[in-house]
Amino acid sequence: MPSVYIHVPFCQSRCIYCDFYSTTSLEKQARYIERLEREMRDRQVEWNSRARTLSIYIGGGTPSTLPPSLMCRMMKTVTTLYPPAGDAEITIEANPDDVTEEWVEALKTTPVNRVSMGVQTFHDELLHTLRRRHSSEQARRAVQLLHKAGYTNISIDLIYGLPGQSLSMWDDDITEALRLGIPHISAYSLMYEEGTPITRMLESGLIEEMSDEMSWQCYELLCQRLQEAGYEHYEVSNFALPGMHSRHNSGYWTGNPYLGFGAGAHSYDGKRTRRSNKDSLDEYLNHPDDNEYFETEELTDTDLYNEYVMTRLRTSKGFALTEVEERFGREALHHCLEMMQPHLQKENLIRNVDQVYLSRKGVFVSNDVISDLFL
Repeated sequence: MPSVYIHVPFCQSRCIYCDFYSTTSLEKQARYIERLEREMRDRQVEWNSRARTLSIYIGGGTPSTLPPSLMCRMMKTVTTLYPPAGDAEITIEANPDDVTEEWVEALKTTPVNRVSMGVQTFHDELLHTLRRRHSSEQARRAVQLLHKAGYTNISIDLIYGLPGQSLSMWDDDITEALRLGIPHISAYSLMYEEGTPITRMLESGLIEEMSDEMSWQCYELLCQRLQEAGYEHYEVSNFALPGMHSRHNSGYWTGNPYLGFGAGAHSYDGKRTRRSNKDSLDEYLNHPDDNEYFETEELTDTDLYNEYVMTRLRTSKGFALTEVEERFGREALHHCLEMMQPHLQKENLIRNVDQVYLSRKGVFVSNDVISDLFL
């Protein structure tokens, strides 16, 4: 079954590490929802009318900055035009300080059954460095409010490799996530993306980057502690208790089709065609009747192979060599087998008969492993 992604690009302020498309033009939220509804209606022709939606994901930006009336209106429109299956996963991203009693009460009137929060750390001094607008206490309070309202499917983001972060601070963050009973944890190593304020701070010597050795220790501690707590490391950056995997994100990694609505959103037909709406709020709002606000791309056989390797190796299951040959041919298989050998010897990759997947050590250097296997 296909999925739906909706991009809500609004943020009250920008985090210094973020390179996702967002804007602080909150006064345009009502116009944006109107435009979003129009796009959803216009693109129903791309949908199988008999299909039921596997998952709906409201991402951003910070969707929780929307006034409750606009949030409820958006949810009613998408679930009416793209009806979810009875057991569909419906996720909204939120910032902890937006999760108030009033916001949760509004959320309960929608079909949302999963909340993903960008906590990043429970240490206030690190949150201040990142220019996050919430405190550690607000993060704890948000989780408690959601639990009280009956939400059990909660995910939080955590980041390691932060400037000034020690191993014991990272251990504290893991401990707090476990204490709060969070069933899904997405944990990322801080990336210094080009053009972001944090990268400029690094380049100017205002902060120091965590060493590779220290970053590895953080990752090892994360894997060890969550494994001991019963979490499954089902994707490079994602850990979940049994039955709590993200169905929406899993669809991306297995090549399922999805429609993306909103400025900066991407779509994929599950075959060869990708569509990307431009990262421009004004273009999205002002060009509703022509093709100026989006672009399409037809993937080549090489593109499809590379994406298959990249997405499958991000998961704990990896890929099957027989499927590589069936889908991409004998030459692609021979290339894959040849390029795998050094990483098998280094124990970055593990081969179990037909199945190939990353070792724990390999996950930490996954970008290098995956790029080596590309055509």
